Order: sequence, then C-alpha cells, then structure tokens
Amino acid sequence: MDTLFCENLKAARKECNFTQKQVAMKLGVVESCYANWEQGRTEPNIEMLRKLCELFDVCIDELINGSK
Repeated sequence: MDTLFCENLKAARKECNFTQKQVAMKLGVVESCYANWEQGRTEPNIEMLRKLCELFDVCIDELINGSK
C-alpha cells in the first residue's frame, strides 16, 4: 500500500479530531478495519474512499496524493 495514502488518511482524521473508533462507527466498519487502512495492511474500496472523502471533507486526490 502507498504510505503517502496512509499518512494522508491519518492526517485527515486528526484534522477532523476523530478517533479511529469514531471514524469506523461512522463508516459502519469495525475499528480494526479502519486501523488497517491507516497502517497500510489493507485498502478501502472505492465506496469507502468516497465515504472517507465525504466524512473528512476532502477530495480523493487529497487523500491519495496529499494537499498541494
């Protein structure tokens, strides 16, 4: 997995002052599933990427490539 994505995902979550558990609950996944995304063990599917972007109020490009 792309470590830049993992870092951006974690940064976006922290910017919104959410815990991993809160994000997981909002997305309807277990906490370990979300934690695995931040740690690069697994990747979210397209549907979850869209939900993450909506939750964090960022575009997909920002999550994947970082803000410019």
